[in-house]
Amino acid sequence: MFTSKLNRSGTSLLIALGLTVSVATPVIFNPNPAVAQRFPGSLRRDGITAGTLIPIEYETAEKIVLTPEETVPVTLKVSKEVRTTYGQVWLPQGSEINGELRPASGGSQFIADEVILGNGRRYRLNANSQVVTRTETIRKGASAGDILKGAAIGAAAATAIAGIVGDKAIATEEVLGGAGLGAIAGVFLGREKVEVLVIRPEEDLDLRLQSDLVFR
Repeated sequence: MFTSKLNRSGTSLLIALGLTVSVATPVIFNPNPAVAQRFPGSLRRDGITAGTLIPIEYETAEKIVLTPEETVPVTLKVSKEVRTTYGQVWLPQGSEINGELRPASGGSQFIADEVILGNGRRYRLNANSQVVTRTETIRKGASAGDILKGAAIGAAAATAIAGIVGDKAIATEEVLGGAGLGAIAGVFLGREKVEVLVIRPEEDLDLRLQSDLVFR
């Protein structure tokens, strides 16, 4: 009987000790977590992640002149290849990016909607530039030569400038947007000045991806 009690006591003691050891066991953290956990979303093998900067160039002109209210279709090009974090080139230099310059926060912002690779494949592209608010004022009787030199001009801006300084000022410039001069000339009759935005694409229009660009 004594032995039986001893065995029961020993068993109870072991159980108690087992519970104590279980509770006191420290939690061991992995000092080297997986890279994908440390940098979520940065290891795409099949595309380029959101937040990536895409450098661009604009071959048509040195600058773009437009009114703050107008929307202008523009085609840009990738000026330097963009690689994934694995070093793969998914966006080659020279790829075309289609989109629009649109009014935004007192200026204009390029919104991209499509990229065309050298092999002709097209992909939806969700990217945009910073908002550009640089302005110049063209006054009646003054020369607009310095502002318009080397520029592509939005159709609305071309109409406004023609109304202020005459058609000859923009006779040799690239007009964007497809509207003919004089289409809205009545709006600018009698004005003494017009304010235009001046965008320098290679300084102002580098694009930031807003969502992953996946090539599938």
